[in-house]
Amino acid sequence: MASLVVIVSLLLAAFASPLLETAHSYNVTAPRVSLNPIDACWRRNPKWATNRQALAHCAVGYGKAAIGGKNGPIYVVTNPSDNPTRPSPGTLRYAVSQPKPLWITFARDMVIVLKSQLMINSYKTIDGRGAKVEIANGPCLRIRQVKHVIIHGISIHDCKADPNGMDGDGIRVFQSTHVWIDHCFLSRCHDGLIDVIVSSTAVTISNNYFTQHDKVMLLGHDDSYMGDKDMRVTIAFNTFGPGLIERMPRVRRGYAHVANNRYEKWQMYAIGGSANPIIFSEGNYFVAPEKRSSKQVTKRMMAGPDSKRWKWGTSRDVFMNGAFFGPPGVIVRPLYKGGEGFRVAHGSLVPSLTSSAGPLRCYVGRIC
Repeated sequence: MASLVVIVSLLLAAFASPLLETAHSYNVTAPRVSLNPIDACWRRNPKWATNRQALAHCAVGYGKAAIGGKNGPIYVVTNPSDNPTRPSPGTLRYAVSQPKPLWITFARDMVIVLKSQLMINSYKTIDGRGAKVEIANGPCLRIRQVKHVIIHGISIHDCKADPNGMDGDGIRVFQSTHVWIDHCFLSRCHDGLIDVIVSSTAVTISNNYFTQHDKVMLLGHDDSYMGDKDMRVTIAFNTFGPGLIERMPRVRRGYAHVANNRYEKWQMYAIGGSANPIIFSEGNYFVAPEKRSSKQVTKRMMAGPDSKRWKWGTSRDVFMNGAFFGPPGVIVRPLYKGGEGFRVAHGSLVPSLTSSAGPLRCYVGRIC
């Protein structure tokens, strides 16, 4: 028995060792913590601020090819004010509305209260590293009919419905492709925190911290909308924290790879779906709530006779406090092409891999 324990320990050490941050290449002492492959791509480098666009090479999953504003200049937001009709230079709205690629950063900490939804143009990166940036207490972000958008390192909370009656989502992705949302904080919005709908695809949602909300994340517009059958979304390394009720995510029609996320005591269910989605839950860490009726991770909504053929699968997940996966159906495997795939850790490593979820407090000249 002792020899078996030793063998298992050696295997786990061998698997985890590529994820340990040593920073020896930079002659800088760094905390010895496990890094997921996205963070390992850039956080070891104390000179991250001199080559911000290198972040565009760090995504994994379906949004891996999203380049954002990689091929454009750095644009620094200096003014937190907002004028939807005549955006002033130096504001975030002015930057995201430009037709050319831009990598958008912030001169200092700021809270931006938008007066209407912020419509983000193609080939834009919103990069909050080096500042504490909040978009709050007004309408929030809309990615509509565009491509190649990266949103990194900002807090989005207490979002309101648009004065024109449009949704109150934190981030709405609508008929868009090649989108990557990474290291953000999302909470307490009027509608969803993140929606990916109406033929959107090639999306990665990673390293975010979600808390205090009902309908967290919707993938797919409507059960009757067939355009979402080609939707592909990767949800990885996120923390679904306290106070969440449902939709982490809810999937319609398309395919979702849900990998290495941490779930903390949902109130209704964690992962749900309808209209014949494909869901692969791999290497997640599920901590069930105390309420016995909510310990099942999954929920199949509007489940007719064909729901038994829905392709929902679980592999290497960890189930705590009585959590359990519903009937998995057939075996599911990732549908990645080319270099989109990535190494998914066993669920037991998730508490370490997600320990830095949400915006990072980065300082120029230091490992982030």
